[in-house]
Amino acid sequence: MTLAPSLIAYLFAAGLLTLTPGLDTAMVLRSATVEGRRPAILAAVGIGLGCLVWGASVALGLGALLTASRLAFTVLKWAGAAYLLYLGARLILRPRRALVLDVGPTRRDGGPLAPLRRGLLTNLLNPKVGVFYVSFLPQFTPPGVPMAPYVFMLACIHVVMGLIWSGALIAATVPIGRYMARPDVVTVMDRLTGCVFIAFGARLALSRR
Repeated sequence: MTLAPSLIAYLFAAGLLTLTPGLDTAMVLRSATVEGRRPAILAAVGIGLGCLVWGASVALGLGALLTASRLAFTVLKWAGAAYLLYLGARLILRPRRALVLDVGPTRRDGGPLAPLRRGLLTNLLNPKVGVFYVSFLPQFTPPGVPMAPYVFMLACIHVVMGLIWSGALIAATVPIGRYMARPDVVTVMDRLTGCVFIAFGARLALSRR
């Protein structure tokens, strides 16, 4: 896959994943509803910073690891493929029927940057983000392109998408929040995302170094 098609495919997949309701969406919606616009923006920025830390860690470690060891590449490939297939099958067979907005206590104490710290720590303490980046981002790296900077660029694109979507949620908290929390919307988005996971899991399993 050349550069342009890989970027287009990534934009589609990352866009769908960004729109799928999850913990980040729940945190932003809850912050906007309970605390207000500014804390919700800070929570979204914290989540984005966490993704950048994960992206940088994966990019730096992954490039060196895959270049040095064929065994590491094979183990990582099959582990990533299995993880994506598992996630995809679970989302298709057992989609959620509701978006749970209770993501923990939301308090006004802790200073003006408390929402940012909450978003950052929630993201950094979630190892699924790192595992997902390891198994997902390298698939969109064209042959001959330096992996580390390119993977980090993909992570940055994902963060920008997340911030734009969070901004839209914050700007229209009530109508969008209610729509995204509808059981039929959550179920459909989960199943669409499951199909994407399975497709890229199969693609990763069949890939060669």
